[in-house]
Amino acid sequence: MYDDAELREYRDLLKPPDHFEDGFGWKTVIGAIFIGFLMMPGSMYLQLVIGSSIGPAARWVTIILFADIARRSYTQLRQQEIFLLYYMAGAALASPFQGLLWNQYLVQSDAAQMLGLTEFIPAWIAPQPGSDSLVERTFFHRDWLMPVLLLVGSQLITRIDHFGLGYALYRITSDVEKLPFPMAPVGALGTMALAESTEDRRTGWKWRVFSIGGVIGLAFGFLYVVLPALSGLIISEPIRLIPIPWIELTRQTEDVLPAVATGIQLDLGLVFIGMVLPFWAVIGGLIGLVITVILNPFLYARGILTRWHPGMETVDTVFANNLDFYMSFGIGLGLAVGAIGIWYAARSLFRKTDGLDFHALFHPPKGRGDINFWLSIAIYVFSTLAYIGLCVFLVPSFPWIFFVIYGFVFTPLISYISARMEGIAGQFVTLPLVREASFIAGAKYFGYQGIEIWYAPIPINNYGEAAVQFRQIELTGTSLRGIIKAEIVVFPIVLIASLLFSQFLWRLAPIPSSNYPFAQELWHLQALNTLLMQTSTLEGNSLFFQALSAKVVGLGLGLGLLAYLILNLMGLPVLLIYGVVRGLGQSTPHGLILEVLGALLGRFYFLKKYGKKWRHYAPVLLAGFSCGMGLAGMFAMGCTLILKSLGRLAY
Repeated sequence: MYDDAELREYRDLLKPPDHFEDGFGWKTVIGAIFIGFLMMPGSMYLQLVIGSSIGPAARWVTIILFADIARRSYTQLRQQEIFLLYYMAGAALASPFQGLLWNQYLVQSDAAQMLGLTEFIPAWIAPQPGSDSLVERTFFHRDWLMPVLLLVGSQLITRIDHFGLGYALYRITSDVEKLPFPMAPVGALGTMALAESTEDRRTGWKWRVFSIGGVIGLAFGFLYVVLPALSGLIISEPIRLIPIPWIELTRQTEDVLPAVATGIQLDLGLVFIGMVLPFWAVIGGLIGLVITVILNPFLYARGILTRWHPGMETVDTVFANNLDFYMSFGIGLGLAVGAIGIWYAARSLFRKTDGLDFHALFHPPKGRGDINFWLSIAIYVFSTLAYIGLCVFLVPSFPWIFFVIYGFVFTPLISYISARMEGIAGQFVTLPLVREASFIAGAKYFGYQGIEIWYAPIPINNYGEAAVQFRQIELTGTSLRGIIKAEIVVFPIVLIASLLFSQFLWRLAPIPSSNYPFAQELWHLQALNTLLMQTSTLEGNSLFFQALSAKVVGLGLGLGLLAYLILNLMGLPVLLIYGVVRGLGQSTPHGLILEVLGALLGRFYFLKKYGKKWRHYAPVLLAGFSCGMGLAGMFAMGCTLILKSLGRLAY
């Protein structure tokens, strides 16, 4: 499995450079301000309106704009400067204070009132209904002081913690064990596409491929985002040539496929994503989904999926099936994936123990800007103790020993396993519902009663993905010192901009409301799912316990392990194995159809036409498409916000 051919292709896309540069300067400072005060509001708005932020697209919009300004100023952005812009855009678009918009809704929601949980939601999350701050729709009120201060403190600890255990694991898995991290080059290649000089663009391929993807993204973005947004400002019913989010087919297929959520999502971006993702991972997901589509009618006929009934659409079907079967089955499959990851990581570690280079742990490559390994461990200990202190202060009635186990036992264990699996197979490993199970155990065996623990910043994390991010930083030739400087600059900008624009959006109209259709449509369902789990620490016979079945959990665990064993004995690719095991859970085919189409096009047409160069082309093409979509989305957002703001000011 370690020598899987497809993984070998991905890890050979990029080699670590010999030279590293800081990349931090006035350009990146201006970029941080631009991202925080111009890109963030657009991302927040689109999240509330269509349910997806501009995310990666916003990064490419920022980079393409700054690269063009630099070119017109007879200069150019270095590769490291481009990556820092990309990195800061990701940090800025997290928009931490947007979570307060959800909190104000949750405490006032019909779901909380229906389940009798309103009075149990702690005041350090949101003021209780009746507060003047909720009536006036403002965060600048004394009732919001504790939630705001808690959020700022948590964000500060999180940003410091980023350079703790995640960085230490990167040093261990990349420098000492020299694992290949096969998927890291895919993430790094896109950011390097815009680093070509003017002369390189005449002879190179990156800019040309990026531009092709950008034009496609602009054209599709006009039909998918701009046309509905602008037409909705002029006429009562927006024009949607392409249905958002998908074409609903569940009612049309319910006679043939009862209890199966069906539909087609016509987002062209899924085709490009399918071209970039490992082929066998996509096919494995398809196989798992086909098995699920066949299984659901059988489960319905046997009286297991009892909550589903004809007439339900996708959202209701998925929710009902989760309660009846797939929540427990998914827990079992997750445990199977986690067990496979633990076994495989342990086996590969014991096989390579003799070849470990511990000298590299304390003597990293010159110029990479590494921090001392023991300093990263100290950061991890400090941040974990800070989380434990916050939790003990906020939820004193919950057993503190759980917080210690979270931070110093479970987190390093699962993080190391996940980092190794990312380094070997490009697969993220997690164990499902560990956090939730421990909360329930605290309620059942230690007498805890309440729901405050569900909102506490407990120190349970998985830093495996952080190790991949540091590997991407290395592949782009960016010094870690530049990343640290960028974090220091972007942190206050993100906090200030996020709070101001959260306040602005809330004052424009209640959230959710008809002005924010996605939030109005789906937040109620999300609140029900969120609060359903929380009832488990209040009463023993909650709906959560009715949905949880130990037999189904065991079935999922057994079938997941059996599927892995059979596929592994057949010598099939490792990514196919993980795709099948993960795809066996409850999922919808809406987006997978175009994703599979993209994988097939990439494998059987473009790979044959361009050879191994296609592995380099695909991520750059996706980056260009994301940039085009981002430009279209920002244009639509700008027109909408300006007109709605003018309409509000006029009255």
